[in-house]
This record gives sequence, structure tokens and C-alpha cells, in this order.
Amino acid sequence: MIALILGTSEGREILSLLNKFTDNILISTATAYGGEILKNYKYKKLNTKPLNKEELSNMLKENQVNILIDASHPYALEVTKNARKVSKDLNIEYVRYERPSSAEEFKENKKVVFLEDYKDLNEALKNIKGNILNTSGSRNMDKILDLKLENRIIHRVLPSVKVLEDCFNLGVKVEDLMAIKGPISKELNKAFIKDYDAKALILKDSGPQGGTKEKILACLECDIYALVIKRKKINYEREFNNIETLVEYISPMIN
Repeated sequence: MIALILGTSEGREILSLLNKFTDNILISTATAYGGEILKNYKYKKLNTKPLNKEELSNMLKENQVNILIDASHPYALEVTKNARKVSKDLNIEYVRYERPSSAEEFKENKKVVFLEDYKDLNEALKNIKGNILNTSGSRNMDKILDLKLENRIIHRVLPSVKVLEDCFNLGVKVEDLMAIKGPISKELNKAFIKDYDAKALILKDSGPQGGTKEKILACLECDIYALVIKRKKINYEREFNNIETLVEYISPMIN
């Protein structure tokens, strides 16, 4: 059986291509919504809850998985760490789909600042006065709030009840929240920048599907700083940046 960890839209594309060969697939997502959008695909098992390392190991053993495809988000480091460790322990073939970068092409631009971690925002914003747009997601909001920056931070988040509850529990005010489902266009990004009079925008390098390029181009055209939280460099045992190539590699192993 093939196990597929889904955390990106490309994961569904991988599943669609795998369905040409098999439906003997175990899907694991972190949310019920992640399972709901898979109704038109074929698979044998579906998990819709976050798993720790032990739970993942038990699930793979119980379903006699021999190939694990990790298509989790580029910033879901704990998921990937557990998947690699469990695969090694169980002698399972581990294959990583890594979404291509959209930010690297801007690395020579002085308005695009690459940061190793959220704590580096303190230094990056030292000489930037005014409002900041945070588009790096609600899961890392606490890291930004913990910095106690002098700037007003407007957080752009998903319009879900749980996300908004998490924001309120962290003490974020309604006027500092913008709820919209991305990715959004360059022009709409520019409109938000202008409307909030933002002087910088915080983002992750989430690739083409994450709207990274549109965010950076909007910043450049508005002459403000794009502060990119870099991906952690990981040397994967077997990594693919192309969906078709990944499935071509997997297909001969399908019984």
C-alpha cells in the first residue's frame, strides 16, 4: 500500500495521477476539510487528524505500507521529520515532493529580505516605521506577537472559525485581522498594502500555489520591503519537484 501525506494542492494532483494505476492508497491529512475535498478521488483509507510519530508509525504498520509519499507543506517541519524517521525505522521507501521556490529569483533585490527565522524580524524591522502586513499564516502568529514589535501588525489569515478563534485567544484585535482565502492576485495584494499603508510584508516562500511571487511583486511595485521567512534546508533521501516525475518513479513499484 502507498501512503500519501497531503498538505498542499499538489498532493491532490499526485493522488489523481496515482489513481491511474491504483486505489490501494492510504491518505493522511491534518484536517477534516482536507478529507472533504477528496470525495472525487479513489483510496482505501483516510485519516483526517494530526498524528504524532508513534501514531503515524502504528498507522503505517497496520496498513502494511511500503511507500510513503510526503507532500506536506514546505514549512510543516515536524510532519516531515516524523515521516522520515518512521519510514527509516520501518524500512519504508520515503519520497518527498518539495514545492519549487518562488522567492529565490528575487534574492538579488534589496527590497526582498530573506530571514532565517521569525526572531530575525526584530533586526529587519528596526528601521521600518509604520504598519506591517503579516501573510505568513496564523500558526506562526504567536512567534511574531512574542517579539512585541512597536509596529502595528495586520494579520491576513484563513476565514475559518477555528483560525479566528485562535487569533482572538492570542489577543489579536478585530481591526488587526483580515480574513481571506488565498492565493490572491498581485493587484489585490497591492490594494491591501495601500489600504493599510503597509511599509513591509511578511511572507513565507510557499511556492507558486502559495501566491509568493504575487506578494513579492506587489511589494516591489508599491516600493515596500518583502520579508521572506526562508525554508529550512533539508537533504532528502529522494526528492522531486515535479509531480509527473515523482509518479513515474513510483509507478513501477505499484503491485
